[in-house]
Amino acid sequence: MKFHVQKATVLDSNSAFHQKTVDLVIENGKIIQIGTDLEVENATVISSENLHVSIGWMDLGVVATDPGLEYKETLETLRSVAAAGGFTDIATTPNTKPIVQDKSTIHYLKQGNATSTVNIHPMAAITVNCEGKDFTEMMDMQQAGAVAFTDGLQPLWNADILLKTLLYLQPINGVLINRPEEPTLAFMGQMNEGLMSTQLGMKGIPETAEELMIMRDLELLAYTDIKSEKPVLHFAKVSTINGLKRIKEAKAKGLPVSCDVSINQLLYTEDDISTFDSNYKVSPPLRNEKTIKALKKGLADGTIDLLISDHYPHDEEAKKLTFDDADFGMLGLQTLFSNALVESGLTLDELITKLTINVRNLLRLAVPSIKENTAVPLTLFDPEKKWIYDEKANKSTALNSPILGKELKGLVLATVNNGNVQLNNL
Repeated sequence: MKFHVQKATVLDSNSAFHQKTVDLVIENGKIIQIGTDLEVENATVISSENLHVSIGWMDLGVVATDPGLEYKETLETLRSVAAAGGFTDIATTPNTKPIVQDKSTIHYLKQGNATSTVNIHPMAAITVNCEGKDFTEMMDMQQAGAVAFTDGLQPLWNADILLKTLLYLQPINGVLINRPEEPTLAFMGQMNEGLMSTQLGMKGIPETAEELMIMRDLELLAYTDIKSEKPVLHFAKVSTINGLKRIKEAKAKGLPVSCDVSINQLLYTEDDISTFDSNYKVSPPLRNEKTIKALKKGLADGTIDLLISDHYPHDEEAKKLTFDDADFGMLGLQTLFSNALVESGLTLDELITKLTINVRNLLRLAVPSIKENTAVPLTLFDPEKKWIYDEKANKSTALNSPILGKELKGLVLATVNNGNVQLNNL
């Protein structure tokens, strides 16, 4: 099938057409022509007043609930959510049931990639069952397609295993991702430790829990004396001012480290929990306005390399409970772009770079570019167009989002990948 993309502004710093407004002709998922005011017959037109096109977006922060918890969200549904959010590629944590710790589970997650609009890139566990005790077969899993190694939702508490993993991954050009939180300090915590947690009578999670693990990991990274142009240690979901400060200092010293921030940390604060709405129960916990300002500054100055969705779907039984009993997690993949566009403090160009080039560089994946005669993943979007994120628009079977029913700015019109063009039917 042929598509005529009319008057789209290209955002791709590696392309000769960067920041130019052009027409694209796409046939069978391949860009066959780029020009201005093209005459195209027998083609489906894609147009919008402020149409933009970039290489396909990629998210590092997705929790897959298939295999094992398919009633929350299946891989098919996850792909629909990703495509509607503008993502042609997503990297998933290993915290499925069973844990992603062998080749067969990686193959299961990757099945369908060749024909789907959305590629799933599994991240594999560092330790068996993500318990921090025994190593998995990381080399075998990398050969099977694992793009990174992490215990995902579980912090890698074992310092000896973290140190040895950093060294072990170097010959295979791998990256270690850790969720920085000292587990004994965070044990049984429900929200950020502070005045609000005291007022609500909830056990708090101190910021020190994150900061201590960041300090530990950076000291161990320095101890290895690893030299690399690309990060070998990546911190997931940084959420504290002092933790961010430590990472910035480490980068200035030349340590091969990077980090990301969850969109949740830019949108909400601990004050939102005063309603006891369990949709605001996330990990790391929501902090405060001062922290949000620091995180936005870190995004702008490059200390924070990536912005992620922290997408974690749940069924009603996991969320419609007392706050203490409810599971951590919130939907975010379909709305990441819209929320980041308004709340990240980044320019549109900066935001797209973090959603495209930076994440692929971290995972050692090829970075495509927009040019003729190339089958390249694409995201087509209008940053000015508004839409309603309600239950009808929501592509997930889960509903655990505090912004259902809200009007958002920035609409994805289509995604292109693997020979497919998926139009957004909002």
